[in-house]
Amino acid sequence: MSNHRLFRSRMYRLTIVSTVTVSMILFYVSCNTRIRVTQQSATCQSNGKEQFQENDTRGTRQEDVRVLCFVTTSPANINKKAVHVKETWGKRCDKLLFMSSENNYSLPAIGLNVSEGRDSLWLKTIESLKYVHKNYRFDADWFIKTDDDTYVIVDNLRYFLKDKDSSNPIYFGRKLKRYVQQGYMSGGAGYVMSREALTRIVEKGFHNKSYCPDVELGLEDVYIGKCMENLGVLAGDSRDEESRERFHPLLPELVLVPGLIRNTSWFWFYNFYKPGAGPEYVSPMSISFHYVGPNLMHVMDFFVYQLKLPGLELHPDGKSILLNQKAGV
Repeated sequence: MSNHRLFRSRMYRLTIVSTVTVSMILFYVSCNTRIRVTQQSATCQSNGKEQFQENDTRGTRQEDVRVLCFVTTSPANINKKAVHVKETWGKRCDKLLFMSSENNYSLPAIGLNVSEGRDSLWLKTIESLKYVHKNYRFDADWFIKTDDDTYVIVDNLRYFLKDKDSSNPIYFGRKLKRYVQQGYMSGGAGYVMSREALTRIVEKGFHNKSYCPDVELGLEDVYIGKCMENLGVLAGDSRDEESRERFHPLLPELVLVPGLIRNTSWFWFYNFYKPGAGPEYVSPMSISFHYVGPNLMHVMDFFVYQLKLPGLELHPDGKSILLNQKAGV
């Protein structure tokens, strides 16, 4: 895992938003915006191959999918990172919680009885899930865990989940291999679990070491994956109809522009499905990106939710986009 850790430290030094990143985001926003419409029938074609119909009547309506987001942070990152999550994508969750080792009443953040540090993230995740289960398990259908440098397009998450049943034991994210037979989800890209999965891991898994590792330190995403597999929770496939990934463990520019990810990176060896970099590997309905610093978080939020395109009208609440019938899009 040494290459993985070296890569993580390198990512935090990438603080300048490149022109190519902005142009790529704009391209995908131009498609995504046409998909996220309400009360109208709209289509969007990507490279002439894929077509989405928003008037699909299967399953639950997108706006009825209740999502609770809990974000792991630390006292040192409250003002550096967490507050920017709250100001951008976090406000679109039905419930937003920040999990730290100390209470913070201005954000606010919930103080858990845990230490800080990457090795302590497993215990912090356990305590976070227990807290969510005890206080909010009936207030949402799906529960997504992210880091404080993850950017989530919550509308795309709801769209993805709208025909999924939260009473089924399943969770989704960027599926990785090794360590867990059915695969496990990248912690950095975020993973979303059904209410049944949350119930199983808290009520059954954390109380029995035959299901979940009985340790305080370790790799959070791997251990969550082991728990889920032992509890009969399926590691779902979150890719789109053309096998493009929706959850991304890296910056947008790295997954969109070929040649930026080193050949020795963990990225090429840990992905459950065939990895790649370039628009053909990134779903236009992408849900998350990792290593997103505060500045880029606000830039992405503007392009996704504020940038206007001809024929489209941005709803004043910034949450829904209505199709202008006169535009003929």
